[in-house]
Amino acid sequence: MAALRALETHSLLTPPINGHRRLRGPYTIGGAIIRALLPVAMERSPALVAEHDIEIRAAAPDLRPLVPARRQTIEARLPEDERILVPAPRRTLRIANGLAEFIRDCLPGPSAIAVDNVHEADPTDRELLRVLARRVPDLTLAAGSPEPPPPGRWSLVEAAPAGGPAGSRRAGDYIVSDGTSDDPAAYGAYLALPPDERARLHELRAAELTGAFALGAVPYHLEHGSDSEAALRALWAAVDHCVTEGFLDAVAELGARGLGLAEPGSDLWWRFTQRTATALGGLGRRDRALDLYEQARRTSVDPAVHAACAYGTAMLDARDPDPRRRDLGRAAGWINEAIAISTLLPDPCERAFKLGFDQNGRALIELRQGRVTSALQLVQSALDLAQRGLPPDAHPVHRMVLLANRAQLLARTGRATEALRDLDRAIAVDPVFPDYYLDRGNLLLELGRPDDALADYETAIRVSPPLPEAYYNRAELRLAAGDLERARADLDHVLELDPDYLNAYVNRAGILEMLGEHDAARRDVEAGLALDGGNAHLHGVLGQLETAAGRFAEARSAFDVALAAAPGLASAWANRAILRYETGDAEGAADDLTRAIALDDDAAFHFNRATAFDALGRADEARRDLRRAHELAPEDPDVRRALERHEKGQPRP
Repeated sequence: MAALRALETHSLLTPPINGHRRLRGPYTIGGAIIRALLPVAMERSPALVAEHDIEIRAAAPDLRPLVPARRQTIEARLPEDERILVPAPRRTLRIANGLAEFIRDCLPGPSAIAVDNVHEADPTDRELLRVLARRVPDLTLAAGSPEPPPPGRWSLVEAAPAGGPAGSRRAGDYIVSDGTSDDPAAYGAYLALPPDERARLHELRAAELTGAFALGAVPYHLEHGSDSEAALRALWAAVDHCVTEGFLDAVAELGARGLGLAEPGSDLWWRFTQRTATALGGLGRRDRALDLYEQARRTSVDPAVHAACAYGTAMLDARDPDPRRRDLGRAAGWINEAIAISTLLPDPCERAFKLGFDQNGRALIELRQGRVTSALQLVQSALDLAQRGLPPDAHPVHRMVLLANRAQLLARTGRATEALRDLDRAIAVDPVFPDYYLDRGNLLLELGRPDDALADYETAIRVSPPLPEAYYNRAELRLAAGDLERARADLDHVLELDPDYLNAYVNRAGILEMLGEHDAARRDVEAGLALDGGNAHLHGVLGQLETAAGRFAEARSAFDVALAAAPGLASAWANRAILRYETGDAEGAADDLTRAIALDDDAAFHFNRATAFDALGRADEARRDLRRAHELAPEDPDVRRALERHEKGQPRP
């Protein structure tokens, strides 16, 4: 193995790993590492294993009997037709970070892994390798691959195929390698066999394999055998598992293979179509998802299929992350078609569920069109349908989603107490679903209950694999409380978990600027602008840094860019005012602060405008600003002293 030869002086953590996704599917590499570490970890640190139960069970499903589910969402206990949540693509980043922390804490010392076929690895493994390279310094990584491995600390070697004269390898060598062999002689011998013999060898190999290969080699071999029904069952089981775990790339690949075998128009064919199109939409492969929905419309006469295709097409438009491609009017047309068809479904329970599901989709479109009241009415109608038309214990996740969505809309209409009650009910449905703790924490913070908000953020951290959003929200809470050091620590962790988390760069750059660490702040600004070159907040921080460095022309340019992008950014107006004051333009400073105050009635803005008014000889206006600043910040000693001077007729110190 090429990668192994690169590590002659290193201690290998595992035997050399073939990373080809055809072996075990998602986490072929990650699962191999976990299998090597778990026995010792269970003996020495069972609490560590329990802490990472979600990640271990996701990466190595064959180890689930050894690792009980300590944090299991309600969906795992529901029948297929009630499992409506599809994890976002970012869930695999949470899993990768949890696995990296488990591996880091289990390492016996400096270790290494050697991996070949990285270029054929599932995206979950490629993401995990990036995280390991970034977060586990005691782990040396070596790859043998004809393509560059993921970014990180790698010992790079060129993968060389196994040699040998032609015909010196057997066809069985290719089969036993589960089709991942790079030996051309073995592959040639395999191709030379009659098709029936190749199929028989594949079936024998599939029978030899355990459930650990259910996402990779088993469906592959059955597809190349003679029993298409067995292949379809294996592919569907793999697709269903990968949807639940959020392995969307694997769903897209396995689903396409299932569609190639399933009878068009059959129930299984439709299930493959729907799951595959949903995964493709989540991956941003919109055109291919649209093709699948169109093919289903042309193939099936089932009204439920047509309603689901119309819903899926509407959501592709409504949720498109690129506003230039988003067409809410077209989305409304498709969702109206879905609602019209669902209204006619003969089964009352199916009708209540699907019609409510479609109305919830229409609510999203209404919300994005700015019609909050209409969106709220639609969600309420969906809840009423669930209450009247579904058995009491049916579709709990559907009800949970509707409650959380109604909470969001109630909060937007100023009905925070009712919103909080709905979030309480949603969380009660599934107490280990982390996202709604974040939503409730944000609402509690708006209601002036920071301690309760903090408790919710920390609960989200406990019930989920590493969740950057929870640490980010906690950082914002701590920043609002003036706890700069702990806010910074949380943002440090956010960026360790996700180096592309733009808002974390924005906030940490601001904190670093306040702490006087200008070089570090500038590095964060540069990193953030590399992700979003027009970000107004980052240009605002850059303006502050340039002001502090005395580069006033560059500072003015940065503030101007910020305000052109976000005229409602009060901090940019206020900080440009400081620049203008320091460069002798007190009149311009007062004007900028007037704009800032119109956006945010902040004590510091009034105090600074009073300073500008003093410089302009406008003592009465300065006094009014100081009085307002004192009302807003009665404990501020600078405001109090300045106001006392003014009241005594001594405006300038």
